[in-house]
This record gives sequence, structure tokens and C-alpha cells, in this order.
Amino acid sequence: MSIVESLSPRAIAAPESGIVEVVNYARGREGLLPLWVGEGDLPTPDFISRAAMEALAAGETFYTWQRGIPELRRALSDYYVRHFSLRLPAEHFYVTGSGMQAIQICVQALTSPGDEFVYLTPAWPNIAAALEIAGARSVGVTLQFEGGKWTVDLERAEAAITSKTRGIFINTPSNPTGWTATKKDLDDILALARKHDLWIMADEIYARYHFAGGRAASFLDVMEPDDKIVFVNSFSKNWSMTGWRVGWIVAPPEMGQVLENLVQYSTSGVAQFMQKGAVAALDQGDDFVAANIARAARSRDILCDALIATNRVETLKPDGAIYAFLKIDGVADSRSAAIDIVDKTGVGLAPGAAFGAGGELFLRACFLRDPAQVAIAAERLCDYILKR
Repeated sequence: MSIVESLSPRAIAAPESGIVEVVNYARGREGLLPLWVGEGDLPTPDFISRAAMEALAAGETFYTWQRGIPELRRALSDYYVRHFSLRLPAEHFYVTGSGMQAIQICVQALTSPGDEFVYLTPAWPNIAAALEIAGARSVGVTLQFEGGKWTVDLERAEAAITSKTRGIFINTPSNPTGWTATKKDLDDILALARKHDLWIMADEIYARYHFAGGRAASFLDVMEPDDKIVFVNSFSKNWSMTGWRVGWIVAPPEMGQVLENLVQYSTSGVAQFMQKGAVAALDQGDDFVAANIARAARSRDILCDALIATNRVETLKPDGAIYAFLKIDGVADSRSAAIDIVDKTGVGLAPGAAFGAGGELFLRACFLRDPAQVAIAAERLCDYILKR
């Protein structure tokens, strides 16, 4: 038996990221415009970095609260008052080493091997992978795509529920489609979860990126205190902190010891000096986030207007999140197309096949970048499309 064959079958089965494959293929090329991963081009603002550096210089380098430092949990509570009009005590918040770890911990808390979890696809691939690695089964329910717009079919979602189903994962605004649930959508999904006694794992990382104004609808707007809902979120997108790997969970306080234990047996907590940077992000960062959202809206319009004008791209301007999900005439293999596009245009896109069922014919472009750079990328892509 080879070294690899002797490893855990679950680990061996973990899929290579189709996004990272393209990134690794072309990373570092001269003149590259990287729209392939979900991050902006701005570095972390100085007021956040400075707070972390001051804490580091002050020697805040020891083991700390595994649920998160009290200052950060209070800052998260205040953040939800400002942006969700809801006072949740600090006991509802748990700091994690990234939004990805928040998902992993919730998967561990909510599922056992053999359980099933429903999610809407095309979807960020990490949720399905996290479930499968944990021994659960991910069950994708395809969003409907018509006239460039994505919608959810609740009858299709209910048909996917079995006696083994433990919950539903909902990401809205959605990566990669930009599908943004209305309050009625959330009411209907919550009613479905209540009917079948299911958990909801709500990924609301893009809630602030809502281009109709204000934030997107949240399960916090429709839930009751006894509903079985956990929320996963991250500092990555709002505050340009992707490399920091700091996230959080919002969950009922009754889950506190379970979640703390799962943190203990994974990372034993997030470094305190990094958490001090996160406190600064929440307390001082509202203007920065607002500017980031406005910048994304300008770039969304530039990119989508140009591509739609070719009459060879099927898409609409997304209602939320930071991605355009593009169906280009003649593209039958998005992986090959992503390679061809980066070779011929220097624009890095993510292949839709990486996002599961329903995404195979699409390409994803992240527009959280300088509008001038996005305009150049749009020009290159339009030229490529029109020459096909």
C-alpha cells in the first residue's frame, strides 16, 4: 500500500479546489488582472493593522479566551445593534480562526457521520467539502437560472430532505451567483426548516454588499429566539482582512461550551493581538466598509454593463455579494475556458465548474477592485468574447 493509499479515505477524497488550480496555473504573470478569488485589492487599513501591532508590541502573545476576548465579543454585539438593529448579548458570539473554521466548527457541532445537509448550488465549494470531510453527505439543490437571474425553488429543496437530513446551509447574498434572498424567501426557508425540525446554517458574510441600499435581508429579521439557526461570518471581505483568518459564529448561548470545546481541539483560539485588530475593524471601520461597498458597486456596473453589451454574455447585475457569474456563448467547459482566458487576456477568472451543479457553463469574476482596473479587465474580456 502506498503512502497516500494508507491515509484516511475522507482526506484522500477531499477535492482539489478548481479555483486554486487556475490561480496556481497563472499566479505571478506580468500584467495579470486577478478577478479569480474572493478578495479586494486594498490592503488592510492602517487603523486595524496599527491596533494589532500595538497589541503585539505590548506582549499580547499568550493563550487567551477561546470564545474570543471580551472586548471583541462586546464589539460584535455593538456591531449587530448598528447594522441589524438587534441587541444580542456577547454570549451569542464566538471568535474563530476564519469564516472557514466557523463553518467547520458548525458542521462538527450539527452533524454526525452519515447525516445529510442540504445546500443551494452553485455554491462556494468549501461548504460541501467541509461536510464530506466530516463524514456527512452534502446534498446540493440547484438554483433556477432564467434570463440571467437566479431564484430558489423551495419545492425542489423540500424534495431533497430525507430522514437523515440535519439542516440547510444558506449563503445569501450568494457566492458565486449573487442570488440575494428576500425576506419572504427567508420566511419560507425558515418555515421549511421548522416543519422538518432542521438546523439552518446561515452564511451572511456578504450581507453588507447589497446594492439596492442597506444590508440584505437576514434570518435575524424573521427568526424567533428558539429557532435552530447558527450564523457564520468573517472579517475578510468587509475590512480587507482575508489574510488575517479571523471569523465568528453567532449561536444560542446554550451551545457555548460545545463551541468552546471545538475551538480548543482545533486551534485553541485566535491570537489576542489579531483580535485587537478585529476590535478596531468593528469600532472604527464603518466608513471603510461603506467605501468598499461603493467601490464594488461602481466596478460591478462597469464590468456587467460592458459584458452584457456584447450580446454574448447571459447575466444580470447581481443584487448582492462581490461577483459576476457569467455565461458566455459557446463555453461548454468552464475550466478550459478559464485557462484559455488567462492565457489570451491576462484576466484571471474562476471556473464555474468549481462551484458544483449548475455552474459548469459559467465563469466567476470578483469585482471588489479598483474600477479603473476592472474597466481594463472588461475591455480585455469583451475583446476575447467578440473574437470567439
